[in-house]
Amino acid sequence: MERTRPLRSDDSMLLLGRLDGRLQSSPCVDIFLARSRLEGAVELAGLAGVPIKLSDLHDWIAGRSPPPRATEGLNDPMSVAAIFHVALSRDEDTNDPVHRATLKVLRVILDDRVEVQTYGSDDLAHLGPLWRQIRAAANTPFTSGDLLEISSRVFELGELTEQSARMGSDVVSIDGRTWELLPRQRDRNWLIATAVPMMLQQAGFTTRVIPSLVLLPKFLPPSPAELAGLLSERLAAAARAGLRDLDVIERAAARLASDRPVTKRSKSPLLRRLQIAYPGLQASAVSRLLGVTPQGARKLLAASPR
Repeated sequence: MERTRPLRSDDSMLLLGRLDGRLQSSPCVDIFLARSRLEGAVELAGLAGVPIKLSDLHDWIAGRSPPPRATEGLNDPMSVAAIFHVALSRDEDTNDPVHRATLKVLRVILDDRVEVQTYGSDDLAHLGPLWRQIRAAANTPFTSGDLLEISSRVFELGELTEQSARMGSDVVSIDGRTWELLPRQRDRNWLIATAVPMMLQQAGFTTRVIPSLVLLPKFLPPSPAELAGLLSERLAAAARAGLRDLDVIERAAARLASDRPVTKRSKSPLLRRLQIAYPGLQASAVSRLLGVTPQGARKLLAASPR
């Protein structure tokens, strides 16, 4: 799809432009990006064959449970901890200060780098080299900057994952010994989907990475042209959902700001914003985030609106 043709009010490019434009000036862009990152991770888990709910991620982040599906005895093709780590690692090298800040806050609450070593180290050993190749290819500049070119890039990355699936990975131990990890035959389109938000930014569709715009189906259609049409439909739906979520976030933030007066030194307003992004935060996480004692964190949580 070209961005130069006339637009309808429900056009995917117009809806995406509205969302991207509002994020430039919204006072809640940090909350939106934090929530978008979790929504994108849920979509990626579904593509990887380990469907979860957003509430499952909230429980894990809040410290109420281990990673989703980790203790259920399921024969999952991939750990949720590994998927979540890959999704977050996409934003590690970003120049966007808001992305860096929200990622830092999330990792204070739940460090995905530690969790993946506990619950998904084997998956990470297999996926790490391939993900680095995909991320590098996704960051390559586009020439025309339309959905057809993005679709062609997706198919190129699909060829890359197929080549990797036929090859083993060499792993070097700390004492210098080398093992070859045999390839795992599993669908890897979710890795490509993780890079789609970066490709949309590289192609000029968005001014920053919007993590929830993963867009890809579980199985690719036969050709880039068909995928471009599908991406247009999914982009419209995702942008429309993003606009609704931003409305909800801004109303919630405005309501919390007007609920009760606070002093300039109060940490209550910051806690309320964090609770919009990460419902169910525990006192231990609040203590680390706000630099208060555990007792102070419990008092802040008790006084916070439910």
